[in-house]
Amino acid sequence: MSNQTVTMEVPPKKAGYGQAMAIISMLFFVFGFVTWLNGALIQFFEIVCELNVSQSLLVTFAFYLAYLFLSIPSSYILEKTGFKNGMSVGLGIIAIGSLVFIPAANARSYPMFLTGLFIQGGGLALLQTAVNPYASIIGPKESAAKRISIMGICNKVAGALAPIILGVILLSGAEELKGKIAAATDPVVKAGLLDNLASRVIGPYTVIAIVLLVLAFLLKKSSLPEIDTNEEDAATAAATVGKTSIFQFPHLLLGVLCIFVYVGVEVMAGDVIGSYGKSMGMSLDQTKYFTSFTLVAMLAGYIIGIITIPKYLSAQKSLLICAALGIVFTVMAYTKTGFSAVTCIALLGLANSLMWPAIFPMAIDGLGKFTKTGSALLVMGIVGGAVLPQIYSGMFNKQSMFSFLYSPNIDFRHAFLYCMLPCYLYILFYAVIGHKIGKKQLVTA
Repeated sequence: MSNQTVTMEVPPKKAGYGQAMAIISMLFFVFGFVTWLNGALIQFFEIVCELNVSQSLLVTFAFYLAYLFLSIPSSYILEKTGFKNGMSVGLGIIAIGSLVFIPAANARSYPMFLTGLFIQGGGLALLQTAVNPYASIIGPKESAAKRISIMGICNKVAGALAPIILGVILLSGAEELKGKIAAATDPVVKAGLLDNLASRVIGPYTVIAIVLLVLAFLLKKSSLPEIDTNEEDAATAAATVGKTSIFQFPHLLLGVLCIFVYVGVEVMAGDVIGSYGKSMGMSLDQTKYFTSFTLVAMLAGYIIGIITIPKYLSAQKSLLICAALGIVFTVMAYTKTGFSAVTCIALLGLANSLMWPAIFPMAIDGLGKFTKTGSALLVMGIVGGAVLPQIYSGMFNKQSMFSFLYSPNIDFRHAFLYCMLPCYLYILFYAVIGHKIGKKQLVTA
């Protein structure tokens, strides 16, 4: 009898549904935390780089502009790397963007800060192009909105914590320091105060970069299962027969525009709420926490979504209700003043909460082998977060890049109404009609 030992190669164990959901939830937490730091950064850069409102809103412009340029390339990267490795690469890119903040702070260079934000946005474009369809496809289609709502809780918990944590670190005693900077007559003393304030950003962003790199390594080594979006069930295969281009899916294209306006209103409600409050005379020590109020309202909405979808509400009905709430709270914010107006803007977080979980699965439904490209187009729509705040500031600020929209008869309250109301009306249209356009032909083909 031979004493030779026979060895068998054991295939790597794949993560189960629960473990996969836990990993994806962690990723949603990461990009929620990084994204919603912008609300505190806007007010921080206004002081450090001596900016006006329009200039400070370039934070959202640079960050979300990356989605426009890098979402389609992200789909090609995912074709080569697969979803899991693509997510890992995305985390690494966000880490690189975070590290750019170190030389930017040392030089107190706003363009360099914006470069770091653009790189972060590029990493998030790749991460979101992978994560969102993964969350939609990994389980039953009818509960996709519910799964994304669960992910949204992680995202918005991170989003609520991010401006509070960064606000405490960056903007502690900000109102007093702002007064000292304004009172400084010696340019050297003033520059020293600004340099000291700018250096506050180095520590937190160094920590963020290290954490992201560790997560990227752990994700690459994880047992997260790969999914194949090129595999189609019978119904989807029938729906995509004869389709040669992503542009042959009208419900997707209308969904891209819906994502565009949705992210625009979400960023307005979350990142602009602070400057809106300051425009009404509120102090920086108060307004630095306003973004968190919006995120808490969104968190409440996600919890409602988990309870009600799909048992009591379909994704389509939840989107319809949210759009209607958005219209109501926008009008109320316009008619109110002071903290009542700020409260209405924060409540837009509730209205916005179930929009992404509804729009994304509805828009990629039936795409089959076109899912990666369709997901990339939808993620590209996130550029609405760059455009809408600039349109808003352009209406009442001559120094905005959208100054051609300026009118002396428009103040920040009117501008907010004119930006937000049409967006919610379009979302309502998509909920009622838009998501069905072209679907009949797809099903009966």
